[in-house]
Amino acid sequence: MTEYGRGPGSEPWHPEDPLYGDGGWRGQQGHAGPQSSYGGRQHHPQQPHYGEWGQEQQAGYDGQHQQYDGQGNQQPPHYGHQGHQPYDQQYTPHAQDQQQYQQQYQGGWDGTGAHPQMPYAADPGDPYAQQAMAYGAEQPDLYGTPDAYPPPEPPNRRAPEPEQRPDWDPEPDPGQEDHAFFTGGDDEDDPDGDDPNEGRGRGARKGRGGKGKGTGGKKRRNGCACLVVALVLGGGVAGAGYYGYQFYQNRFGPAPDYAGSGTGETVTVEIPQGAGGYDIGRALKQAGVVKSVDAFVAAQSDNPKGKQIQAGAYLLRKQMSAASAVALMLDPSSQSNVLVKPGERNAQVYEAIDKQLDLADGTTKKIATKQYKSLGLPGWANNNSQIMDPLEGFLYPGTYPAAKGMKPETVLRNMVKQADQAYNRYDLAAKAGGLGLSDPLELVTVASLVQAEGKTHDDFRMMAEVVYNRLKPTNTQTNQLLQFDSTFNYLKGESNIHISEKEINSNQSPYNTYTHKGLPPGPIGNPGDDALKAALNPTDEGWIYFVATDGMNKTEFAKTYAEFLKLKDKFDASSGN
Repeated sequence: MTEYGRGPGSEPWHPEDPLYGDGGWRGQQGHAGPQSSYGGRQHHPQQPHYGEWGQEQQAGYDGQHQQYDGQGNQQPPHYGHQGHQPYDQQYTPHAQDQQQYQQQYQGGWDGTGAHPQMPYAADPGDPYAQQAMAYGAEQPDLYGTPDAYPPPEPPNRRAPEPEQRPDWDPEPDPGQEDHAFFTGGDDEDDPDGDDPNEGRGRGARKGRGGKGKGTGGKKRRNGCACLVVALVLGGGVAGAGYYGYQFYQNRFGPAPDYAGSGTGETVTVEIPQGAGGYDIGRALKQAGVVKSVDAFVAAQSDNPKGKQIQAGAYLLRKQMSAASAVALMLDPSSQSNVLVKPGERNAQVYEAIDKQLDLADGTTKKIATKQYKSLGLPGWANNNSQIMDPLEGFLYPGTYPAAKGMKPETVLRNMVKQADQAYNRYDLAAKAGGLGLSDPLELVTVASLVQAEGKTHDDFRMMAEVVYNRLKPTNTQTNQLLQFDSTFNYLKGESNIHISEKEINSNQSPYNTYTHKGLPPGPIGNPGDDALKAALNPTDEGWIYFVATDGMNKTEFAKTYAEFLKLKDKFDASSGN
C-alpha cells in the first residue's frame, strides 16, 4: 500500500491491529511531506496543474490519497475533478447515502467487521469503515467509550497482544519461568506489589505457582539454583585446573617414571632390527617395564652408551626406572639372544638356538630339515637337489631374540626374513646374469666363498675376482676348478687347513671343488654385507691364485702359476714344513 491510501495490497492499519501506533509513542505518526494536522483535519495548499493531465489519472491519484488525523486514524480521501482541486473541497454524496452510512457505523467497532445491530456483515472490502468516513460520516470515538481500547503505550513498555503471545499453559512449570532464579528475584523485591508492569507480559505471571507470599518457596528455589550454579562453576574451575596442570606436566614437566630397579616379576622383551629409542621405549612400556616412552628416551640419551642397545631379547623386570632399564639392557646378562656371525655355518647356529632356548641337542636342526619350506625362503632358493642344508646362506648375520619359551621355528623365521630383505635390497636377481651366473642362489654361494676364504675386508673384492676368473671357460690354469679348502671342510663339517691329497681325491661329493668344476650346489655359510658387496663388485686385475702365507690372517694374491709357487714356498716356510 502507498502513503496516500489503500492500494491492491494489504489493508491499512486499524487501532486493533497489534502494530498500530508504532510510528511514535502516544499513537502519533509522522508523515512525510508538507502536510500537517490540526484538530483531526488536514489542510493542503492548492497544487498547480501539471500539463494536460486527464481526468482518469488525476482521479486515480486523488482516490488513493488518504489523510490521517492526530491519532493516527485514516481520514476519508478527497475526490477531485479535472486537474488539481483543493483538498478541502470534498465530494458530498446524496443525503440518502450519507444517512445510510451514518446508521451503519454509529454503534462503534466490534472487531469482527459487522455491527451488532446489523443482520448482515459489513462490506468485506472495507473492514475499517473507510467508505463511511469518505461520505462525511462522523468518525467513531475509539477511546471515549466503556469499550474503548487502552491508550497506546510507549514501545518499550508495550505488552504483546493476545494474538502474539505464546500459548502458555495455565499452570507454568515452577522450575522454569516462575523460578526466582529466572524471574530475576523473589517476593521481597516488590513487597507492596506495586509493579508498574503487573498485568502485562511476564510480570503478570508472578504468584501463579500456588504459593502465596510468606511461604518461602521462592527463596528455597533461589537457594537451590544458586547452589547448582556454584557447583557447576566449581566443577568447571576444578576441571580447568586439572587440564591446565596436565598440559603443564606434558609440555614442561618431567616425563612420568617409576622409581627403583623394579619388582621381582620378570618379563622378556623383544627388540626388532632397526628399532630406535622411541620404538624400544614403546616396547618396554607395553611390557610394563617403564612408565613412559619419553622417560626411556631421556634416560637413553643421558647414558653415554645408551645408543649401543641393539636388537634382541632382554630379560627385564617390571616397573623399573628408565635409567635402570637402560643400564640393564646394556648388561650382557640381561640379553637373551642368538648371534649369527658373518660366515657362520647353519650347524653352529642350530646349536646356539638349542642352548638359548634350553632345548635338547639337535632339536632346531630337525625342525629346520622338516619345516624349511614354511620358514619364508625366497622362490629361487633350494633349487638344487644336492644342497646339503636348504637354509644354508639364509640365516642372515645379526642378533635375534631367543628367550626361553620361544619356539625354534620362530627364531629361524626371523633370520630367513632378514636374509630375504637383504637380498632384495641388493637386487641379486637382476645382477646375477651380469656376473656370468645363472641365478641369485649362485651369487649367494659366491659371497659365501668370499666370506670363508677371505680374511680381511680388503681381501674380499680380490677373492671375488679369483672366483669369477676360475669359473670362466677360458681358464686354462685351473680348468674351471675352484680348488677351495673351504668347500671341502664344509662337506666334512670341519675347519682344517691341512687336507691330504689322498683324502681330497677319494671324496667325490659335489662340494669337493678339487674334483668338481664350478660352484658347489649351494652356499657354504651365511655371508655378511661386506662379502655380498664384494661379490657384486669384484676387482678387475687378473687375480687367479691366493695363499694364506702366515697360515691364518694374511692372504696374498698372484696372477700366474709361477707367482703362486713363490707364495706357496712362503707359506711352507712360515708353517715349518
